[in-house]
Amino acid sequence: MREAKKNISAEYIERLNASPFFIVVDYQGLKVDQFEELRNRLDETKAELHVVKNRIFNIAAKEAGFEEDLVGDLKGQLAVVTGEAEISATAKIVKNFESEFSKPSIRFAYMGDSRLDESQVKIIADLPSLDELRAKLVGVVQAPAQKLATLVNTPGTQLAQVLKAKSEKGDA
Repeated sequence: MREAKKNISAEYIERLNASPFFIVVDYQGLKVDQFEELRNRLDETKAELHVVKNRIFNIAAKEAGFEEDLVGDLKGQLAVVTGEAEISATAKIVKNFESEFSKPSIRFAYMGDSRLDESQVKIIADLPSLDELRAKLVGVVQAPAQKLATLVNTPGTQLAQVLKAKSEKGDA
């Protein structure tokens, strides 16, 4: 392999190792301004979209530890989305962009060591973000605690109201 290809392959390996996921999309027919718009939207989730040479990407994926041979899946004009954060927010942007412009089409993805097909990526895209899920969980945990605190405080509050009423009645 030529030196330039080795450098490109090393860059792909670095991206794959740094990202908890990657999504492979077919960008054929996507115009330059649309491609740039997708990149801008992906910036919001700290994700990047890069055009890949299929053969070199397959080599990089193997060297990054993906055991499956991707050669059969890497056909056409492909780009890879990688990111620093969670997959759901990034998948949501790609899915919404695809529904808006009919491109790029999601081929497959990897989350950790798990391969995801197009439908699974779209299901993940429909999930709430990790922050939203955390907020819901905190709400679920807090609700019983608030009810318990109200229950514990109710007898004391009622007693204080009775004593206050008695003292007001006694002063009159």
